[in-house]
Amino acid sequence: MATAPTRLPKAARREQLLDTAMAIVRVRGADGLTLATLAEAAGVSRPIAYDHFGTRPGLLLALYRRLDERHRASVAQALQDAAPTVEEVARVISAAYFACATDMPELNAVSAALKGDPDMEAGRQEMTDSYADLMAAALRPYTHLEPDTLRLYCAGALGAAEALAAVLNRGRASEDDVTDTLTDLVVGGLQARTDSR
Repeated sequence: MATAPTRLPKAARREQLLDTAMAIVRVRGADGLTLATLAEAAGVSRPIAYDHFGTRPGLLLALYRRLDERHRASVAQALQDAAPTVEEVARVISAAYFACATDMPELNAVSAALKGDPDMEAGRQEMTDSYADLMAAALRPYTHLEPDTLRLYCAGALGAAEALAAVLNRGRASEDDVTDTLTDLVVGGLQARTDSR
């Protein structure tokens, strides 16, 4: 005899569903995550899953936001502990980015699933833009670049980081190698821009 799902407050149920969604993505990939598979794995009815996320894109975006928040918290903590030099700040940002790529492989899978759908891509891009802002704020004390120029530079560095993460995930470089490369790109780029002024 099946037991009825435990009644949880809405916020706790949402967290439980997101935990379950992350486990599904870890095992089956993002393609294996639907509201139906989520409801089944979580032991709840489909209407509960639909009530929390509305659509599969809504679920994917909620999961991406959760993973992104965890990543940002990790970066913020690492930056608090970093020595106040451009090299150390760039290394901390780089190391945190790639630690996320290896420690939270679900983030890459969900990010890839968000591409292609205009609404989902807009949400993913909003979070990427916000991450560029975080990066620019951390680097601002070490450069004379105008804020808009620095932010654009950080957006470019994030594009390089995404490409390096793909190399890392294919096993073609170590985490240390890609961290060193991104750190050098960030520091070298900032120094080149500052020296040319």
